[in-house]
Amino acid sequence: MSRTEKTVEISAEMTILDIVGRYRNTEAVFRTWDERAGVCLCCQALFDPLGEVAARYGLDLEAMLTELKAAAGQG
Repeated sequence: MSRTEKTVEISAEMTILDIVGRYRNTEAVFRTWDERAGVCLCCQALFDPLGEVAARYGLDLEAMLTELKAAAGQG
């Protein structure tokens, strides 16, 4: 991320593509959630908002957000 680019807090409304595109380290977090989801999240839900992805695959949204924010240096 360049110095001029604003930091955007990761939220449930962001798509997986938005998150991984801004914070490359988060891709590894998504990989850890693939087994729980039963699919490759980056392959099957790249353009979907995180909240919808969590609901669709029965994932803990708050836990995902916590892990993603940690990987992005937001918490």
